[in-house]
Amino acid sequence: MTAVALAVGAVLACACALFVALPFLREPDPAEDRLDEPGALEKRALELAEEKDRALAALKELEFDHRTGKISDEDYRELIGPLRLRVAEALRALEPQAESTEERVRATS
Repeated sequence: MTAVALAVGAVLACACALFVALPFLREPDPAEDRLDEPGALEKRALELAEEKDRALAALKELEFDHRTGKISDEDYRELIGPLRLRVAEALRALEPQAESTEERVRATS
């Protein structure tokens, strides 16, 4: 009796494993496997995000160089303002993009 229960359990476990793995084993439909070209809005959002990342990286590097003594206090004060301005401008430029993306998501829901 226990051998039959073990055999039924093993068959059931294999069937469950096959059922769970089936989506990963089949070939994807070509229509599902295609990535669409980003639109103008998405491209602009990516450019702004990259600009923000570059400005933040430059700001971080400047902070590090100042803390380690590679840059004097005078040079730091001279350079920090324009970098902070670049970061602020990039963040401001991204805000409308984020709002319009949220509106599009709400409209499609």
